[in-house]
Amino acid sequence: MKTPVSANTILTSQIRDFFFIMLGIVLYVIGYVGFQLPYQITPGGVAGISALVYYATGLHAQYTYLIINVTLLLIALKLLGLKFLINTIFAVGFMTVTIAAAQDLIVQDDGTLPRLLGDQSFMACVVGACVEGIGLGIVFLNNGSTGGTDIVAACINKYRDMSLGQVLLICDIIVCSCSYLIFQKIDLLLYGYVSMIVETSMLDYVMNRMRESVQFFIISNSPDQIAKAINDFGRGVTLLDASGWYTGKQLKVLMVLTRRRESTSIFRCIKQIDPNAFVTQSKVVGVFGNGFDKIKGK
Repeated sequence: MKTPVSANTILTSQIRDFFFIMLGIVLYVIGYVGFQLPYQITPGGVAGISALVYYATGLHAQYTYLIINVTLLLIALKLLGLKFLINTIFAVGFMTVTIAAAQDLIVQDDGTLPRLLGDQSFMACVVGACVEGIGLGIVFLNNGSTGGTDIVAACINKYRDMSLGQVLLICDIIVCSCSYLIFQKIDLLLYGYVSMIVETSMLDYVMNRMRESVQFFIISNSPDQIAKAINDFGRGVTLLDASGWYTGKQLKVLMVLTRRRESTSIFRCIKQIDPNAFVTQSKVVGVFGNGFDKIKGK
């Protein structure tokens, strides 16, 4: 029987999601407006389409970004969960305002954006893509999206075991290639491809790093106390019957699956109860089910 979740818990979780979504978006906008737009580098996705429109017409990127995302949100209404959709609408609105504010903040008197790294276009490409990838990872980890092709990627990732970075890479190749039609410069096209690869690599790194799980096997003289402490912490424990080959002693082995970031808390629980416990920790490729990732399939 599931324990009912209080309204305060849901509200606290939603506020936390909004905070980290905002943080991720701010990072993304720093990379986009601060390092991509001034150097005419097309990052891909709706942001890339908005950049192309900006380069070709001078129309500020936030207007194109908002129009396209509103259209995609209406189409994706039936495919995405309510929580994801609420967070996405919030993220799209906040990112539109943030892009506008960032451009107004750093725009020069002649109406152009400053090149913060001088003539170092390649460095701007790499730095901007890294910051964007980290920002996107933070947003996705907190049930959000920056809209555009992120919505398409999230839909596919929800039903298929395909990484977000791979989906975004396919979409971004198409958008990035279109930059050659405007500038007719192979170097800018290559910068766009490099930016795209670095961004998706950073996104996958952040996502996999934060989702990485570990498995504990714990042998202790106080298995019940350790199991209760870990359970109170919020993780389940499986007790396995075992016996020592040399001593012949019957004992209990605790098996625990948890997120990598929670490992320190698990070790702290063990040390407080039995400092002499025998513990093994190993990295797990994937954990699916209650409390972890959802099982994806056809």
